[in-house]
Amino acid sequence: MRGLLLLSLALPLSAGTTRIYVANTEGDSISIIDPAANRVAGEIKVSKNPHAVILSPDRRRFYASSESQDVLDVIDASSLRIIRSVPLGRRPNNLAITPDGRRVYVCIRQESWVDVVDTESMEKVKSIPVGRNPHNVYLTPDGRWMVATSMGDNKLTFIDVRTEKPDFEIPLPGVPRPVVMDAAMQRFYIQLSKLHGFIVLDFPARKVVDKVLLPDGPPGARPLIPDTFSHGMGIAPGGKTFWVNSLLDNSVSVFSLPDLKRLATIPVGRGPDWMTFTPDGARCYVSDAGSDAVSVLDVAAMKEITRIPVGRIPKRIMTVEWP
Repeated sequence: MRGLLLLSLALPLSAGTTRIYVANTEGDSISIIDPAANRVAGEIKVSKNPHAVILSPDRRRFYASSESQDVLDVIDASSLRIIRSVPLGRRPNNLAITPDGRRVYVCIRQESWVDVVDTESMEKVKSIPVGRNPHNVYLTPDGRWMVATSMGDNKLTFIDVRTEKPDFEIPLPGVPRPVVMDAAMQRFYIQLSKLHGFIVLDFPARKVVDKVLLPDGPPGARPLIPDTFSHGMGIAPGGKTFWVNSLLDNSVSVFSLPDLKRLATIPVGRGPDWMTFTPDGARCYVSDAGSDAVSVLDVAAMKEITRIPVGRIPKRIMTVEWP
């Protein structure tokens, strides 16, 4: 069956086909979900303990980081096979790619830098200092900076994509976890360790202007990940609602934008970790790390409609619409 699934996904997809990709961090695969049927339609075999997966802008390659093997897997998007595993520093975490597809940035958790991989040579070409224990890296909506979070130094480092050097830093009042930016780059929404909610950073002013708490978890609740009470957020297509995971309450809270009024709280599986939306904004997919599943949420109704079994400890998740 596995061979048939791999073969079916290696065949060309029809125009407008959407797929959801989720990294199974305690295994060696990326599960591929067909959102039309809400089932796993195939998988990509990768190195052990994949932390994250991204797709190149030209849709020719996937890239996946392996926390335990200290490599970046380069995967041909047509055959779904690894064509190169690039050696990196210790414990690579989240990754991002430049708009031209020429560079992949990878946070190196056990070090104090971001490794940069040249996608033509498929080799690491430099390491950029960003502070201790970098965890997540993001390309800003305008394509100007890569933003790296430093868990050891409680800050964001903005790397100029053109010069590949740190441009400036923004200190934070805690250990940064996931970050979400609005399209206009006016607000950054940032989750912190031991905070059951998120802070709001006014980017033009370079300062924190708000803190929003989620509903209290049940008495004695313990998060799946130590000191991580809220992990994973997303702005729904259209920019009118903001969705936030709770590991204390095993739920997703929905807020209106820009006023951040809570509209609903939706129960999901254990340990909701990351999320992604379908391009039409009709569905939200949430990786339930503690349930080895992905919750499917109806965005308009603000409720869970099904749960899809995937691999062990699913976390980073993304949507791809094939043209």
